[in-house]
Amino acid sequence: MHHSPPQSPGWTARAAGVLLSPWSRLTLLVLLVGCAATAVALMEPQRLLASGWPPRVSDGGAVVLFAAVYGVCTAALLPRPVLNLAGGALFGSQFGLMATVAGTVLGAGIAFCLGRALGQDALRTLLRGRWLTAADRQLSDHGFRSTLVVRLVPGVPFAAANYCAAVSRMRLLPFLLATGLGCIPNTAAYVIAGSRAASPTSPEFLAATGFIVLSGVAAVLVGWRRRGRVRAA
Repeated sequence: MHHSPPQSPGWTARAAGVLLSPWSRLTLLVLLVGCAATAVALMEPQRLLASGWPPRVSDGGAVVLFAAVYGVCTAALLPRPVLNLAGGALFGSQFGLMATVAGTVLGAGIAFCLGRALGQDALRTLLRGRWLTAADRQLSDHGFRSTLVVRLVPGVPFAAANYCAAVSRMRLLPFLLATGLGCIPNTAAYVIAGSRAASPTSPEFLAATGFIVLSGVAAVLVGWRRRGRVRAA
């Protein structure tokens, strides 16, 4: 009987090295996020939430479950405003804000850990140029303050900020604390708007909507100024 020769330890080590290489892990990260985003887009969880999901769950359990689903969905790139409105509509302003802020922190933590484990080693090799190195140094040396500013400034993409932080040398705990504090103003506006959607002439709804509109205008102005600075550089 013919037996194939055993594979050499050197070949196995080389294969393991390729599979665990930084670029292989980055590819895995892209595939995971892409598949998760596709699944979330097909499932449309925002419609499920708007129809009164989850059924047969106590109020406290529903808030916790909503926060968990919120975190997974935002890590899969579902826009947060949709979920913030749903949280306000389902639980009201107080519990809705608690659920959405907890979900925001959870989603940021998931993205940060995935980016740190699978993408940091590969992406740090691409940190060239004055702007990228300065941003990396700011995030690495002043993690909490930098993240807090990023969360408070309107128009900064949530997912992009998560993965930029993961690529830097920032620690997880300051990142999560700053995310939780910095997301409150904008999140609260959407939650209040969702909770008062049935009465669009109420002072609460009008104030929340006004804040959202002003934040959008501020985001456009900030983006325009940054674009001008990049061109000037």
